[in-house]
Amino acid sequence: MKKRIVRYLRPYFPYMLMMIFCAFITVASSLIIPVLTGRAIDQMIDAGKVEFSKLKTILFIMVVVVVVTMISQWLTSIMNNHIVYHVVKDIRVKAFHKITRLPLSYVDSHSKGDMESRVISDIETFSDGLLMGFTQLFTGVLTIIGTLCFMFYESPWITLVVIVLTPLSLLLAMFVSKFSYKLFHKQSDARGKMTGLVDEMVTNQKLVKIFELEEENQALFEKLNQEYSTYNRKATFVSSLTNPGTRFVNAVVYAAVAVTGSYAVLHQVLTLGRMTAFLGYASQYTKPFNEISGVVTELQNAFACAARVFELMDEDEVVESTEAGDFDQEVKGQVDFEHVSFSYVEGQSLIEDLNIHVDQAKRVAIVGPTGCGKSTLINLLMRFYEVNWGAILVDGKDIRQVTRKNLRNNYGMVLQETWLKTATVAENIAYGKPDASREEIIAAAHAAHAHHFIVRLSNGYDTVISEELGNLSGGEKQLLCIARLMLKLPPMLILDEATSSIDTRTEILVQDAFAKMMQGRTSFVVAHRLSTIQNADLILVMKDGKIIEQGNHKELLAKNGFYASLYQI
Repeated sequence: MKKRIVRYLRPYFPYMLMMIFCAFITVASSLIIPVLTGRAIDQMIDAGKVEFSKLKTILFIMVVVVVVTMISQWLTSIMNNHIVYHVVKDIRVKAFHKITRLPLSYVDSHSKGDMESRVISDIETFSDGLLMGFTQLFTGVLTIIGTLCFMFYESPWITLVVIVLTPLSLLLAMFVSKFSYKLFHKQSDARGKMTGLVDEMVTNQKLVKIFELEEENQALFEKLNQEYSTYNRKATFVSSLTNPGTRFVNAVVYAAVAVTGSYAVLHQVLTLGRMTAFLGYASQYTKPFNEISGVVTELQNAFACAARVFELMDEDEVVESTEAGDFDQEVKGQVDFEHVSFSYVEGQSLIEDLNIHVDQAKRVAIVGPTGCGKSTLINLLMRFYEVNWGAILVDGKDIRQVTRKNLRNNYGMVLQETWLKTATVAENIAYGKPDASREEIIAAAHAAHAHHFIVRLSNGYDTVISEELGNLSGGEKQLLCIARLMLKLPPMLILDEATSSIDTRTEILVQDAFAKMMQGRTSFVVAHRLSTIQNADLILVMKDGKIIEQGNHKELLAKNGFYASLYQI
């Protein structure tokens, strides 16, 4: 994973080099201060023996060094922010792109809230970890190396005492980080589950209130919240052990330096000024260990979150065959299912050896009880799922030899579940044809019998709407989805309970518009109300994933079979 993060950092290596250079200047200039302080103290030997001229020079140099330190520290922060924000932006863009490339089977089987948590919360936590890591890790390491060099120059023997005690702090940090990573990973997973529940409850609040499930959902939320709080508390507790532990080790190091340094001063091996400088270096030497231990904890949290993001990004995505291309000519709409078998779960068969032939420009109705496979046929036609066995042909060409984009451009679909994006009415209607003119959009709205309510909105076609705003009824949303279809009008149509939310009077008008629209186009209509599909050229009666009857309305009634019993009911 760390190598993977380095790959994202690679484009910003020039900024990293500049940041390291500025960090080096910051550390070097800050390390000069104790030397200058020691020199200043040595100029004040006794009362009446103060070298003011030398002292003024030293103080002037100290001011210059402090200014240089401030500027280099500011530049280091600027470079660091630039690197981190751009790396996080790149990862978030790739993660979002990955979601658009994931197969529908993955989206159907995973919590939407957890996916949102990975792309938003986890990447944000990863960003915070990198931000702290770069700022304090580089400067901390350089400070440790620099102070060791200066201390070794001042007194090799006292420096050896510091070096001997240093591993205690490192061992403590390694021990804590090992356990904190696992806990932070569990914490991120628990947060994803809780986010998923909150997303579901907010999205389906009306359903929750209808069935009076507030208490049950509250109990479930409290359970997940308790799980998250437990992991959060454990991770925080374990990670917080690092700071006091390293502070204790640092106090031991400082005390050892003070004792050995005092002994050296008493035996005139060191001057008081050099001793003061040495204590300053000891303090500077131990301080980065506190910071680095905190950075290690944050990085463990960041890496745990990054692992969840990379798990999402490593999922198998929809990949087009290298041999896939476009249809050789304009699609006419002949569709064939040849020995098609499919199941969502391995070992649980749904569709077996399905054979259907649909001539171009024919209207096909699919009926049957819930769970018989009607919507599955639609999923297979659109290649939302791939067949396990057999083939689906359009104009004699296997749809797996055609790119999904080209295949879907030849379909128009209206589903029972509406979908609107947060945009204007006009932009929602033109979703499948962004270059449509305003006149075309209005004509499509007229054809879908949606114009009358659109013009009553606050800004007409420029009114901003969405699924969440609640400024449209269910029927009005469905009419807008129908208007989308009216605008594009591809050679093949799929209508899955397309008028389920529309009042009877409007449905009659829309069905009349559909009848005109279907002329010359192959149409697949899924309907529970059999009265809406009596004029279909072919009715496919499905049960348990199989076509048990097929024919037109009169033929199927004459058979007095399953369709006839459904119609009588």
